[in-house]
Amino acid sequence: MIENVLIGQFIDASSIFHRLDPRSKLISLFFIVIAFLLIDNIAGYLLASFLVVVCITCSQIPLRIFLKGLKPILFILAFTVIYHILFTKGENLLFQYGVLSIYKESIIDGVRIVLRILLLVLITSLLTLTTKPLDLAHGFEILCKPLKRLHFPVEQFSLMLAITLRFIPTIVMELDKIIDAQKARGVNFEDKSFVKKVFSYIPIIVPLLFTSIQRAENLANAIDARAYGDGSGRTRFKVLHFENRDYLVIGASLLLVGIFFLLRMVGG
Repeated sequence: MIENVLIGQFIDASSIFHRLDPRSKLISLFFIVIAFLLIDNIAGYLLASFLVVVCITCSQIPLRIFLKGLKPILFILAFTVIYHILFTKGENLLFQYGVLSIYKESIIDGVRIVLRILLLVLITSLLTLTTKPLDLAHGFEILCKPLKRLHFPVEQFSLMLAITLRFIPTIVMELDKIIDAQKARGVNFEDKSFVKKVFSYIPIIVPLLFTSIQRAENLANAIDARAYGDGSGRTRFKVLHFENRDYLVIGASLLLVGIFFLLRMVGG
C-alpha cells in the first residue's frame, strides 16, 4: 500500500525540479493550478496534458510511480463520471430508460472533470516527490511570514505541515504491518460482501489509531524535551535562496496562466 501513496514520499534524483527552491515550486504550483482551472476546451486539455508529461519526464521519476499513486483515487474518479452521467442534463439525448436519461453533454462533462482531476493530482504529486518534507515546510513558512502580522501561527502551522507530510508514509507502512499480521492470524479480506469487508477492517483501525496516538504523544514529548517552543526566532542550518532557474520557473508558470486564459477566451 505504501507504493500507492505519493503524499509525503520523496524520491531523490538530480533533475531540475529537485534543484529548485521549494518556494519557487510552491509559487509555480499555485499558478499552474489556476491555469488548469481555466481549461475549458480541447486545446487547453491537450496543452495541459503535454505540460504534465514533460514535467514528469524531466523529473527523472519513473512513470509507474505516478500511475500507482492514482489507485487510491480511482473510486473518486469513477464516482465523478457516474454522477455527471446520471444527473447532468443536456440537449443531445443518447439513451433513455424510464427515469434514466444519458446525454452527450453529461459524458463530456464527466470526462473533462476526471481529466482535470488527474492533471491536478499528477502535477501536485510532482511537488512532494521532488521536495523533502522539511524543505517544503520551510519554504511554506517563509512565504507565509506576512501572515504573522495577523497573529497567524506560521511556525506552528509549518511544523504541523512537516510532521504530517513526514508521517503519512509511516502510518501507511504501519497499516501494511497490521494487515499482514491480521492475515497471518487467518483474517481474509477478499471474497466478502461490502458490509463484511467493512467490519473486517475494524480490527485494523483500532490498533492503527492506538499506534498513531502513541507515536504522536512520543513526538510531542520529544519536541518539548528539545525546548522547541512555538518555533519563532529559530535559525536553520540550510538557508534558502533564489537562483536564476527559480525566477525562470515562476515566470513560465505566470506565462502559462496567460496562455490558458487566452485559450479560454478564444474557445468561449
